[in-house]
Amino acid sequence: MTPESVMTLGRDAMEITLLIAAPILLVVLAIGLAVSIFQAATQINEATLSFIPKLVGVFATLMFAGQWMLTTMVDYMHLVITSIPNMAN
Repeated sequence: MTPESVMTLGRDAMEITLLIAAPILLVVLAIGLAVSIFQAATQINEATLSFIPKLVGVFATLMFAGQWMLTTMVDYMHLVITSIPNMAN
């Protein structure tokens, strides 16, 4: 296994991780921003107010994008596992 193949494998793993995490992180960011604007406009300073909307947003995101996320991860893992014999050389 060459240093280049190790770097490529690590880079691909980080790219897949970011790709899979991005939908959930973007939804939580958007909901957090909306709740913060609402709190600033109404002067409600409750720290736990954003918890339930974020939880619902994550659940909805997993319902809509979960299959794509799982398929992406399984495809990547299949690629990694099937390339193990080639890496031993």
